[in-house]
Amino acid sequence: MCLADLRAAGAQFELLPDRVFSPGCSAVSSVKLIAVGIPVSNLGAVRCGLAVPFTQWVQTAVQQSASAWLDSPVVKIESFGSYACRPVNGMAGNKLSEHASANAVDISAFVLASGRRITVKQDWNGPDPNARNFLRALHQSACRRFRIVIGPNANALHHDHFHFDMGPGPYCR
Repeated sequence: MCLADLRAAGAQFELLPDRVFSPGCSAVSSVKLIAVGIPVSNLGAVRCGLAVPFTQWVQTAVQQSASAWLDSPVVKIESFGSYACRPVNGMAGNKLSEHASANAVDISAFVLASGRRITVKQDWNGPDPNARNFLRALHQSACRRFRIVIGPNANALHHDHFHFDMGPGPYCR
């Protein structure tokens, strides 16, 4: 069903084999997103259940927010990645992150057709109110699609990116 929803959303993807890694990490029911309407850098394995809302967010919220707040459409989204076998916040002793099961993605920046680059790190609290409003609109729209959304207002570890996942939620900060 999920793959049909992903196809219906217009995504191009490669189905990946189920993989289990030590110590408890996995990429099961995952895909490699090839095209979702806007190029997204650095994406690896993503669970299908995350790929569908992510594709919808890229295709609708990103361009709608750019149209509302910026003078140029988004032509590329920069990501810190998706799958990573690590604990929450990279802190030894913490439970495994949703990244460890290909169930999370981190978004750091947006490149506009004009060549301008809007980054979470520089523009969340930056001097341009339109860039700030653009990022806040994207954050809020993500809260309607993902179970967990973490951004700069949550903690210092997320000062430079948005974290989206489909783990136990809801949590939007």
